[in-house]
Amino acid sequence: MHGGLLKEVHGGRLRAALDVTDPEPLPPGHPLRTAPGVLVTPHVGAFTPGLWPRLEALVRRHLARLAADGEWENVVTL
Repeated sequence: MHGGLLKEVHGGRLRAALDVTDPEPLPPGHPLRTAPGVLVTPHVGAFTPGLWPRLEALVRRHLARLAADGEWENVVTL
């Protein structure tokens, strides 16, 4: 699946910083983990100092909506 990217980084044409991979997380020994010019970071971009106030506000809104029989935000239906 990552064959094209691996070919280009090994050839020196590209470098890559990957926050999201498929599969995620990359299994131990996956060739992207040791490819030259590739940086693989954990998918944790939301964990900033601003996360906690936003998360608290979201929980408070949801609790208020739950008490008022309202609809929740960010609902995903399958």
